[in-house]
Amino acid sequence: SVFAVIYASVSTLQQVDLKKIIAYSSVGHMGLVTIGIFSSNIQGIIGAIFLMVGHGITSSALFLAIGLLYERYSTRIIKYYGGLASTMPIFASFFVIFNLANIGLP
Repeated sequence: SVFAVIYASVSTLQQVDLKKIIAYSSVGHMGLVTIGIFSSNIQGIIGAIFLMVGHGITSSALFLAIGLLYERYSTRIIKYYGGLASTMPIFASFFVIFNLANIGLP
């Protein structure tokens, strides 16, 4: 599981497609869930459950946001989203909040 987390994280850093970035980060999050489950103690299992619930909410929101961006820009490549905050400020604020939740910022 530790290898899966590291491999998924390194693979995520190399992506330019937003949908692939969220997908690879999901693989890394599920690696952390398996570490928690296989820890064989109650704190690990409860932590895994919290991570799964939080991951389900934030990843769903991010995939929805990426779908909305794709409908507007017809691409998922990061470099074409320059100036997003000036054209869609409220959306950009929510997108940043969901990304911060995805990285585990409390």
